[in-house]
Amino acid sequence: MFPVSCEQNRSTLGEFLAPWPLSVLDVPALRRTGLRPVPVRQFTLKVHSRCNLTCTYCYIYHGVDGSWRDHPPRVSASVMRQTAHRIAEHVRTHELSEVRIALHGGEPLLSGPGVLVDYIRTIRAALPADCALRATVQSNGTLLTEQALDRLAQEGIRVGLSLDGGTPAFNRRRVDHAGRPSWRRAVRAARLLARNPQSYAGLLCTVDVTADPGEVYRSLAALRPPVLDLLLPHGNWSNPPPGLPVRAPEAARTGARGATPYGDWLAAAFDQWWGSRANEGPPPRIRIFSEIIALLLGLPSALEAVGLSPTAAIVVETGGKIEQLDSLKQTYEGAVVTGLDVFHNSFDESLDHPGVAARQIGVAALGVTCRACPVMAVCGGGNYAHRYREGSGFRHPSVYCHDLERLIRHVAAALASATGNERPVPAVSARPPTAMP
Repeated sequence: MFPVSCEQNRSTLGEFLAPWPLSVLDVPALRRTGLRPVPVRQFTLKVHSRCNLTCTYCYIYHGVDGSWRDHPPRVSASVMRQTAHRIAEHVRTHELSEVRIALHGGEPLLSGPGVLVDYIRTIRAALPADCALRATVQSNGTLLTEQALDRLAQEGIRVGLSLDGGTPAFNRRRVDHAGRPSWRRAVRAARLLARNPQSYAGLLCTVDVTADPGEVYRSLAALRPPVLDLLLPHGNWSNPPPGLPVRAPEAARTGARGATPYGDWLAAAFDQWWGSRANEGPPPRIRIFSEIIALLLGLPSALEAVGLSPTAAIVVETGGKIEQLDSLKQTYEGAVVTGLDVFHNSFDESLDHPGVAARQIGVAALGVTCRACPVMAVCGGGNYAHRYREGSGFRHPSVYCHDLERLIRHVAAALASATGNERPVPAVSARPPTAMP
């Protein structure tokens, strides 16, 4: 169904650019040791592969991978039916009691709410009766109307919005193809969701270190999201994020830390959030903060950005290709490719792809620097995509290594103070990182 030569060329390129894990990680050997894959519970389903905005920092349309051009603009009925069949097959194989479906784009509402409803209905009809389905759609909000929200709500589809702050200035990078700001339409959608909390999944905000963290937090909290995700921009050692100097992964091996702009920003945002808990009623749940707190207390993480819990997520593109998570699209061309599709392959087959397996093996996926780090159990190496370096792959510390340590130690100190514990929180050692050979 798909051009074999194109997939093979991308696979060969990947083995050159990222030998770990693509040509080094021996998945059959892992299976022989008794290590079983974790089944997929989160399915990101692309509904529309184009977007009505052209945000300047978007890694889908302005990143190093241009594969969005290869996908059909809209998902077809046949892809929806076959994807539903494969999800139900996976649920029955692994006896799953719940799956989470995230409808994505591009901008999924370019297809209209009817297509989103049809997709979820098709999946729901295919699932066993004892398997719950939790559905969300991630949107830029510009096309969300009260009528569209009503249709989605009738099918139990909640809506998440992408906003970089609660004022026009913070959203200056979120513009349409004519360069016009999207703020007015996006904030209208946020206010509509705030009036309909049963449909409000939350807000995603990409961190901009030039913006004031306190003002960003307060302006977003005023939109009353139940959940707020503060996302680090997708960068890596070969393509560093804005504000971080070009360095080599070896820089993370020394105890001497330079500037930590993202750690400082998130620490300041944490203070605003932590303080608001006592002063202003229940704040939104900020997942990177709540997950770090959970990890410090010895609980597992439900977020790939921190901790060592296995990732159990996969993407299905508009044409039916099974791909790895979109965050890899800022690493190299074809990094998301698995060579699989829903017409010819099961989701179980995707679990044996080296890139998917690497995100499920915890400490074994980390290099010596991370394994020796005193915050390793909390950091977990950070987001997998942020570890990439051209020519060697993903077995490096995060490009945000020092920023993550800065944030984790800041949260640990606040937690220790709040609990009256003068000793370091158990998951964090008091000693600084030691230099590695």
